Amino acid sequence: MKNKIISYLLIIFTLVINPHSVLLSEPLNNIDYKIIPKEIADNAIQLRNRTINNDLSIEIVESLTTEVGPRRMGTEGDKRAISWAMQKFEHLGFDRYWTEPVSLDRGWIRGDASAEIISPYPHKIVISALGYSVGTNGDLVGEIVEFKNMAELEAIPVGDSLKGKIAFISYSMSDSNPSNSRMNRYREGTKARGRGHVTAAQRGAEAIIIRSVGTDNNRYSHTGSGYGYKDDIKKIPAAAISPPDAILIQNMLTRKVPVLMKINLTSEIVGPKESANIIGEITGREHPDEYLVLGAHIDSWDEGTGALDDGAGVGSMMAAAAFIGQMKDRPRRSIRVLLFSGEEIGFYGVNAYLERHQHEMNKHILGAEVDSGGGRVHTLVPGVGPDSLHIIKEMYKLIAPLGVGLSDKNDAKGASDMSVLGKAGMPALNFTQNSNDYFKYHHTPNDTFDKIIPADMRYLTSAYATMFYLASEIPINYRK
Repeated sequence: MKNKIISYLLIIFTLVINPHSVLLSEPLNNIDYKIIPKEIADNAIQLRNRTINNDLSIEIVESLTTEVGPRRMGTEGDKRAISWAMQKFEHLGFDRYWTEPVSLDRGWIRGDASAEIISPYPHKIVISALGYSVGTNGDLVGEIVEFKNMAELEAIPVGDSLKGKIAFISYSMSDSNPSNSRMNRYREGTKARGRGHVTAAQRGAEAIIIRSVGTDNNRYSHTGSGYGYKDDIKKIPAAAISPPDAILIQNMLTRKVPVLMKINLTSEIVGPKESANIIGEITGREHPDEYLVLGAHIDSWDEGTGALDDGAGVGSMMAAAAFIGQMKDRPRRSIRVLLFSGEEIGFYGVNAYLERHQHEMNKHILGAEVDSGGGRVHTLVPGVGPDSLHIIKEMYKLIAPLGVGLSDKNDAKGASDMSVLGKAGMPALNFTQNSNDYFKYHHTPNDTFDKIIPADMRYLTSAYATMFYLASEIPINYRK
């Protein structure tokens, strides 16, 4: 009775101090205490409710976007980000933190970009060079030839049928089949962004432009990276134009007269660069060499400040681990936060990490990554062995009050970088998030801190902190 009175007084005190605080409770008679001991379940609920009322993850994103800003791999912003992360790990009380080198085979200077339709109807066009594109070496003028998607361009025989032309891929994430998932629509768009420049060059094109890969109709363009050039194929400039300008060009093309465009890109590929993964660890009290890994990528594109992509991941993962580290006892297993370099240009950081840690992948017990902005988790997708699945389902009950559903699938490999480790054998959890207009903002100048929704970030962080606390305390092999 005395303990209940104290608990009620604490609730009243919390609400008086912060009337906007959230306290989630549920009957614990649905928890199987043979799987999750009551003390651990109680601790998990306390952790969940504490994190859902704490702004630490938001403060971390604000710090990163204000004090560092854009941080494309191999740039001065990247160097600032590495220094910032090391200081932040120290400030948050991580037991260990260090860097591991990551080499980039090429650097890139974005330079300036401009474009205009010179006939039949003169218009300025909003354009952005795609990452690691060559420049135009002055003004480049060509007639625009439209392709609805990559498949249409690839259907053209290799040769010189596009000689003197500018290939234009008008694929729209928003207008394509809405029954297809947003992520699948995004992947379709990235085909043009990733390899369109090589495909168009093989058919004689002088340049390629694509409708920005996003779901918005704002008059700014989304950058992103190509997969690189091939030595035996002409290197042509590649750029993205804003969605309204893509529609404008399509409208011109319906007039059945040649549409001539002038492009000027001063971008330049330069020599190799060096970067680093940054790793912070809350060391386990009983099994310090067994790792629960939380991932995000530290690099961002250079048009905005990388708040959603992937500042939200950096903030939520650093905060989740820090909250676990602030509990009365250190976790049974180590919590390792992996801030990867070079995700935006091809998983450079995680591939370097895998190469360096291949010999101890069996010690990577379970992993997950945030790389979809700061939206709330709406579904947990496991990716564990058949014998441990029922334990994940039991752990899930403690995050269900956050509004999280449980997938009937068990095929998660980890999001983004973490998928590389998942495919290498590490069990993983995928936390599917609300999009919060992520694809309207990412890779654009509008990816900025004001797009972070504080309550959603708190819920996101709480889900990860709760699940990974439980995973660290229950001594099972998630591979089995």
